[in-house]
Amino acid sequence: MDIKMNKSNDEYVGLARATIEVYIKTGKVPKVVKGCVICDDDCFHGWHLGNDLVVRRAGVFVSLKENNDLRGCIGTICATQPMLAEEIIHNAISASTQDPRFPPVTVSELGALVYSVDVLGPTEKISSADDLDVKKYGVIVTKGYRRGLLLPNLETVDTVEQQIDIACRKGGISVDENPELERFEVVRHI
Repeated sequence: MDIKMNKSNDEYVGLARATIEVYIKTGKVPKVVKGCVICDDDCFHGWHLGNDLVVRRAGVFVSLKENNDLRGCIGTICATQPMLAEEIIHNAISASTQDPRFPPVTVSELGALVYSVDVLGPTEKISSADDLDVKKYGVIVTKGYRRGLLLPNLETVDTVEQQIDIACRKGGISVDENPELERFEVVRHI
């Protein structure tokens, strides 16, 4: 199987798309070797990654939509892999197969999926919701061991109150528990 990234697409999104297509069709996980993406059968012939993907580490969320509806979204707040490219590969596979809200993506769906990759910046503790802006900042809510996160600039989230409420629900936290708040910025690749 020969999968080539469409160079007119964003490299981050191209990596997520190619990873999911290879994994769903073959069960193989692409690997990064010396700055190139490869599979066991060398299915990414000559795909050299940009320096940022090989050198940088960061938390990443990969989101999938189908017919404008969320189809999967999994990510990491902090880097868990040695490089950004591997973080995208890991989270792309998880978003397509392990989001508990959805069944795994099937081969027949691949052509209809729309991808985005959010690269998270550093988090910073904030003292109140007044320090949030739903368009600019994502939010992390924490109470004890429970934690919830919501990315910024989502179509259905218009207020800081909605953003905090959704993040709390994701973390199994009641807003009345006054969770600790952190904010972060993202670079969204579409």
